[in-house]
This record gives sequence, structure tokens and C-alpha cells, in this order.
Amino acid sequence: MQVFTIGVYGYTRETFLAALKDAGIDVLIDIRRRRGVRGPDYTFANSQRLQEEMAELGIRYIHEITLAPGEDIVHQQIAHDTEHGGSIRKRTELLPSFREAYHHTVLDHFDFAAFFADNHIQNGNICFMCVERTAEACHRGMVAEKLHELYGWPVTNLEPAE
Repeated sequence: MQVFTIGVYGYTRETFLAALKDAGIDVLIDIRRRRGVRGPDYTFANSQRLQEEMAELGIRYIHEITLAPGEDIVHQQIAHDTEHGGSIRKRTELLPSFREAYHHTVLDHFDFAAFFADNHIQNGNICFMCVERTAEACHRGMVAEKLHELYGWPVTNLEPAE
């Protein structure tokens, strides 16, 4: 099994779909709490449209909300971003307190073996998706790190060209 991650920001519809196709993604696992993205540039990532696109590409789509961070830690990160003149679209890393809280409240309790068994995922290329441009700025990178730690699976973070 190979693990990939992808965000939405920085991609166009065409480059996003091409990145998934070129990587040979078999299953896209959407780990967003809210499956919509504001702005006309990112309508391709809104839930219904994204599911339709995945079906056309032959990529299985799964929404796994239990891997989304809780609102409290998200708001803490957003407050920090705002306080330091940034935004979610410009974020380059997560706060240590976000990382710690996400581990404690989500990753330490998530049963990956059961998730893969329940969803009949036994091999192939899986891709965890959220919105931030880089995996370092998003919880999807932490999910990928955990899978590498647990199973030794290689991780590739798909990112848009500059």
C-alpha cells in the first residue's frame, strides 16, 4: 500500500484531477469536516462535484469525518493564523498545540485496521485529502505520518507546482 496526501489550494480542477490520475490513486479519502471550499476557483472540491469527478476517473471516494480535527483545535489554529497575519490558504505549518491535540483527540484513538477492513481497502494507492496546500500545514500530513509509523507504508505528498 502507498499513501498519498493532497490539498486543494493551489490546484485548478484540471491539475488536481491530473495529479490524482498521474499518481494512480485508487481511493480518495476526504478527511474534511466541511466538504465545501469557498471561492469560484475551488468549486471542483465541493463534495458532490468531487464525488462525481472521482466516479468518472474510477477513483473510489470515502468521506471519513472521524479523522477531521475538532472545531476547538481548528479555531485555535485559525486564531493563531489570523493573529500572525496569515490565513488557511497561506499556512505553512501547524501549531505544536494543534499537533498535540489532534494526536490526543483523534489519531491516538482511530482504529486504522478496522477502517481499512470496513472499507475493503487491502492494497493500492490511497490518498488523504483536505484543503491546505502542503501536508505540513494540514492534519492529513499527520494521518500519513501515523500510517508510515504503524505500517511502514511510503508517503508521497502531492503538491501543486509553484
